[in-house]
Amino acid sequence: MFSRDDTALVLIDIQGRLATLMHEQQRLYNSLEILVKGMNILKIPMIWMEQVPSSLGPTVKEVSDLMGHSTPIAKNTFSCCDSEEFMNEFNRLGRSGILLAGIETHICVYQTAADLVEKGCRVKVVEECVSSRTLNNKQIGLEAIKGIGGTVTSCEMILFELMKSTEAEGFKEIVRLIK
Repeated sequence: MFSRDDTALVLIDIQGRLATLMHEQQRLYNSLEILVKGMNILKIPMIWMEQVPSSLGPTVKEVSDLMGHSTPIAKNTFSCCDSEEFMNEFNRLGRSGILLAGIETHICVYQTAADLVEKGCRVKVVEECVSSRTLNNKQIGLEAIKGIGGTVTSCEMILFELMKSTEAEGFKEIVRLIK
């Protein structure tokens, strides 16, 4: 099980026109909003990544508006772990329970998961917070992540896992958020 003091969320490449082409795009946006708001309530650190923003454009407003004063880290590699700036932030946080959300499941999310698992992290992909242009590629990506030792969770499942109790700070806010 993940805990609040050892968990971080990596938001991967939810950008521009590509984001609008995702399978179940509106479900993805709605779920990302709940997840990011939940992470903010629970004070879980987030690393925000963008794939070549000069070409793909910025993160969609539905997500970027929730990121407060954070700024995205630009990358040109598929795996976030191949970005020096990402690795600096990842190492600074010192977290080993890593949640992944973003696009595309079978490319950047999968390659990041594989590298993080190789580094000894416990990796969970938030199912409704990842997507690909096709359902088939999303499913292939999720299966590949499970095949290398990652797991799949849901937005609601991970929020309650992190809280552990109705006595947790933020419990009432989280319940209102998911209803």
